[in-house]
Amino acid sequence: MVSRRAFLALGVATGAVVAGGSLIWSSCSSAVTGARARVATGSTMVETRHGAMEYAVAGEGPPLLMIHGTGGGFDQGLSFAQGLIATGYKVIAPSRFGYLRSAFPADPSSESQADAFVDLLDALGVDKVPIVGGSAGALSATAFAIRHPGRCTALVALVPASYAPDRSLAPPPGALTEFIINRGLRSDFLFWLGLVTAESAMTGALLATDPALVAAASPEEQARAHKILWDILPVSARAEGLLNDARLAGNPAPMALDTIRVPTLAISLEDDRFDTIAAARHIAAEVRGAKLVTWPAGGHIWIGHDADVTAEIDAFVKGL
Repeated sequence: MVSRRAFLALGVATGAVVAGGSLIWSSCSSAVTGARARVATGSTMVETRHGAMEYAVAGEGPPLLMIHGTGGGFDQGLSFAQGLIATGYKVIAPSRFGYLRSAFPADPSSESQADAFVDLLDALGVDKVPIVGGSAGALSATAFAIRHPGRCTALVALVPASYAPDRSLAPPPGALTEFIINRGLRSDFLFWLGLVTAESAMTGALLATDPALVAAASPEEQARAHKILWDILPVSARAEGLLNDARLAGNPAPMALDTIRVPTLAISLEDDRFDTIAAARHIAAEVRGAKLVTWPAGGHIWIGHDADVTAEIDAFVKGL
């Protein structure tokens, strides 16, 4: 027979578990609600040949098209371009297909994304722009330079997750892993739980940057890395785009780089765990007159080189 004391202890323990679960759920709900509120304002919608596209504009000066990477949206584009906005550019930052409020069309290829960028520029009354594509965003930025040279004044491939014959790629996931990825990317709770319990591991896996490098960086760079990772929330609103990027950038197809005639800059870091250094070198080798800028350390999010990246892009665009 269970004693009254044991019964009371069991009740207290059960209450603690329930209270703990409630606290966890409350913390998650608060974080996700805040994330949704953050991306609910500041952007506009435009109709393109491939459906609605979300975008934001910030800054004053000559226009520049900033294309976000995996896990992003217009918010990540603006975040990556803060230095350029402060330097004196009018940054146009769209959310690519499947991210936030942008449509996910039947053909979500890099080429279709590039065509949608043209429709966005038409709606804004912008004739020509330099385009900066970060990570997986470099695929559609490169397609824009190839397909629409008359609308593109320059191409910047920033840590490009694009094809190179010698680039190291992760093996395709098995059925179980793919199932977990599909479920996990659609669950704000699971993603939030990973952030609060294993942020360093997620920095290494999702941001392809050595967590030790981040830990040794300046407080400002630590905060930037933290923001990039946490700003993926709400991940459920980015799931289609994330999964599409996994298909496009996970095993990228060769592109007609030798046909690019606009000035081109490729930037990467040797310790990028996504091995974008190989893709950057391939771009520099294939595009006539292209410039290559690399650093030995900094990972996929160029830790310690944020100001350097801004300066390189600014000098390149102004020097056209």
